[in-house]
Amino acid sequence: MDRISIHGITATGFHGVFDHEKRDGQPFTVDVVLHTDITRAAYSDNVADTVDYGAVSELVVAQIQDGPWDLIEKLASRIAEAILASYPSVATVDVTVHKPQAPIPVPFDDVTIGITRSQRQHRAVIALGSNLGDSGQILATAVSEIAEAPEVELLRTSPVARTKPVGGPADQPDFLNQVLEVHTTLDPHALLDLCQRIENNHHRTREVRWGARTLDLDLITFGNRVIEDERLSLPHPRARTRGFVLAPWSWMDPDAVLDGQLVSRLAEEAADTPDITRL
Repeated sequence: MDRISIHGITATGFHGVFDHEKRDGQPFTVDVVLHTDITRAAYSDNVADTVDYGAVSELVVAQIQDGPWDLIEKLASRIAEAILASYPSVATVDVTVHKPQAPIPVPFDDVTIGITRSQRQHRAVIALGSNLGDSGQILATAVSEIAEAPEVELLRTSPVARTKPVGGPADQPDFLNQVLEVHTTLDPHALLDLCQRIENNHHRTREVRWGARTLDLDLITFGNRVIEDERLSLPHPRARTRGFVLAPWSWMDPDAVLDGQLVSRLAEEAADTPDITRL
């Protein structure tokens, strides 16, 4: 992950166990490190695609001035929660709270508490495909079923693409393909389980690899997670060469990035992209 660090954010707070600390206040200094992906911002050169560190600093000051709390552990936790809630693109945040005037009866330089917190919600990209049955209706129903899952929030959907089959048996019907972006509190394997349950609801069978199918749901990315196990590979190992995934994804999100490259650029290079029709 890339990092944005802000050190020495200082404000007066009224935190402490003793009455005089809550009455008189004292300076607190906070350092934050934001773990995020700045690839999109590097391509776009647009502040909207990164984290506004000025706004983050103001948020930290607001938390220092809130309360009062007895413990700086509570203050650190509140700061981390506020940053993660305000900036979903921040995957993890490190917060260090300094209390240099803590009431300690011996000489000392500083007291600090440091914590690390991560998002409870994760952004994921899911690709859908169908070339058996009423594919348009199947995709629409599958999108609704994903959106209706209580642990999933549907953020956006791509236009539908008509694509030629890639691999598998010859003489298959054309596919309809679509891409979704979601927020979820599920872990990657639980999200995969949900996708496979929805496939089963539409009578998906797996007798022939890359054969015709009523519904195919592929988990393409899950935040910045990298996974390689017997059930799941993330990011999807073949997504970067599949125009039927890349093209609708780029229509949905022109600044999307996969493996450090613009999805739109990868779509232009994919061999099957010229045969794709936007519906």
